Order: sequence, then C-alpha cells, then structure tokens
Amino acid sequence: MLSTPSRTSSPQRGFTLLELMVVVSIVALATAGVSLTLRDNDGNRLETEALRLSALLESARAQSRSSGVPVYWRPTAEGFEFLGAPARPQAPASLANERSWLHPETRVQIAQPTGASSLVLGPEPLIAAQRLRRERREPPVLTAEEQRVGRSACGQLAEELAAVAPHLVGIAIHAD
Repeated sequence: MLSTPSRTSSPQRGFTLLELMVVVSIVALATAGVSLTLRDNDGNRLETEALRLSALLESARAQSRSSGVPVYWRPTAEGFEFLGAPARPQAPASLANERSWLHPETRVQIAQPTGASSLVLGPEPLIAAQRLRRERREPPVLTAEEQRVGRSACGQLAEELAAVAPHLVGIAIHAD
C-alpha cells in the first residue's frame, strides 16, 4: 500500500514585497495626479496678476524718480493705466498705454488712502503708505427672464440651423 505523504505545512499566503511596492507606487502616482488637478486656479490667477502689477508699479516708480515727473496709477473698467508716464510710441509695452488684466475676472480697488482714485508713484523719494485690494470678480448671475430668453434664442438657432442645413450630422444644440 502506498501512502501519500502528508503535508504538515500549508502553502504560503500573502503578498510579496515586490507586489506591495508596486501597489504603493501606483497609489503615490494617483495621489500626485489628483493633487495637481485640484490646484487653486483662482488663487494662482490672482497671484499672477499681483506679481505683474507689482513689477509694473515698481517700473513706473523708477521712471517717475528718474524723470522727475509724477506718475499716477489708476484702475479702469477693464484694467488700469499710468498717468504722467512718458509716452514711447515705438515701445508697445510702454507704461503710457492702457493695460487690461491678464484674467478678465480680476478686480483691484484702492484701499489706502481711503477714497483715492489713483496712486501717486513719485517722484519724491518717500511717499505715504498706499494699498491695493485685489479680488476676483464673480460672473454675472442671470435672472430667470434672462435664462428663459437665452433658452428660447438657443432653440430658435437650432431650428434655423435645421432649416438651412438639414444635411449636417453631428451638430447638437440643446435648449434645456
């Protein structure tokens, strides 16, 4: 009679070190990808605008000091302008040109001195404290009537497209 050898030890269970390291690296890459997609774009935009404005204000102050002519910074509806800066028609980046914000939702207000409509950038070596407040302008909120009009205009456009070019396939305009 042949007897089968009995197994006293059960087969090994679990994961190898290599398998665990692969899983940990995949989780780390996924976490890095998620953190990059969740960056604060509004904060980055405001920071970019602040750095740009700071550099332009320093440049205008230096020009004012070197020329001896006062330069004023003033916010406008779509951006800002420097008043009193020497005009250089050959230079498209001249401070005398009105500038718009890099991001249309940016807004800047003069916080100090209170009630001032412009900042004085020189030519005096010492100037009083001045402060700007930067913020993000919220997109306008549509009323129910504006939304209804927009939906009906979209529906009308879809009907006109269907009448003019019924052969176009794959174009969908939804008015919901």
